[in-house]
Amino acid sequence: MGSAQLAYVSEADYLCGEELPGPRHEYVDGQIFAMAGATKTHGTIALNIGVALRAQLRGTPCRAWVADMKVNVAIAHSYYYPDVVATCADEDLRLDSPQSFVTAPKLIVEVLSPSTEKTDRREKWIAYRQLDSLQEYMLVDQERQWVEVFRRNETGWMQEIATAGESISLSSLGISLALTDIYEDAAVPEMGEPIEETR
Repeated sequence: MGSAQLAYVSEADYLCGEELPGPRHEYVDGQIFAMAGATKTHGTIALNIGVALRAQLRGTPCRAWVADMKVNVAIAHSYYYPDVVATCADEDLRLDSPQSFVTAPKLIVEVLSPSTEKTDRREKWIAYRQLDSLQEYMLVDQERQWVEVFRRNETGWMQEIATAGESISLSSLGISLALTDIYEDAAVPEMGEPIEETR
């Protein structure tokens, strides 16, 4: 029995389709994938981060968006919807730049959930690393107060972890975020054992 082949979708058709009402989709090299719905906890954390970024970026040449702004990874022929994204690039912020996606983010944030964590840690991380503009990739656990930031340096990527009561530095934007602000009203426990990743 032969395997079913998925229909190829052009980037232009994908972008047109995303302008229509209905569920959102991510695009990976000609294939489209429906986005999973978010929980209240997930939405609260993403919004908290977006609000904190908005407050700290006011008056700077940088902007941040929550949930509905796509990131185009051109080299991977892909478009993803991160939970939060920030850019300072003129190519993203000019009045004549595309209004539905950014191409040169400095910071990308994903709030981890059981259904998306493997994709966020593997497929998306591999794709996002191909963006020359990207300086930091932030993963936020929604089951415990645990935040990881992968930060680009001269030799590659380094990881910083913050837990309950601490703050996490976002050097790409010259700011820091307190975990008390990230998890405000999210009913996430402070402690928890690290989650072992299956390889």
